[in-house]
Amino acid sequence: MNYLEYTYITYLTLSIAITIWVARTLHKNGRAFLIEAFAGNESLADSVNHLLVVGFYLLNAGYITLTLKYGDKPINLSQSIEFLSTKLGLALIVLGAMHFANIYIFHRLRKRGTLHLVPPPVEPDQTIEPVTL
Repeated sequence: MNYLEYTYITYLTLSIAITIWVARTLHKNGRAFLIEAFAGNESLADSVNHLLVVGFYLLNAGYITLTLKYGDKPINLSQSIEFLSTKLGLALIVLGAMHFANIYIFHRLRKRGTLHLVPPPVEPDQTIEPVTL
């Protein structure tokens, strides 16, 4: 095998391992956040958490395999390292962007779900007559 095949194998191995680690971490630590976002409904939170992990795997596996084709193909060790770092860096950026997008979406859901806890607005104690011109 030449540098290209070794680099592809290393890229796929590292990318898949990182994806699995991130998905497990998000699944484990995201449960409490989702339970609060869904107003204490644990079964709904667990179900959504599982669906998020499945979607996370699908999107990342698709991205990782799709990007395998793109870029200059390495023919020596230094190009292999550069190729690998570029591919892994892009995969990590995509993982991070997906994480922050999910956090934002669930923050909005949580905010909307807790509106019933906000006290009603206070009645004004005075009024100001509008000025007519």
